[in-house]
Amino acid sequence: MKVLPDYRLFVRFLDGVEGYVNMKQFLFSDRAGIFSKLRDLETFSRATLVYGAVTWPEELDLAPDAMYEEIKASGQWNLDG
Repeated sequence: MKVLPDYRLFVRFLDGVEGYVNMKQFLFSDRAGIFSKLRDLETFSRATLVYGAVTWPEELDLAPDAMYEEIKASGQWNLDG
């Protein structure tokens, strides 16, 4: 997993499936809720992997199964606002 500019991530799964997670539209929407904390680029850049899930401080994480299915199908997962 690698943090990229513009609120994006590059991820690679153990089976070789890889692609991008685009979070900007979601993070700046009214639906962001607790994830709005990730609008701060320093906080967003602190993404790490914990047991296979992309995770940030304060127990924020993304569902790896949903991410995998979208990336396997189209090469990217666009979290919509």
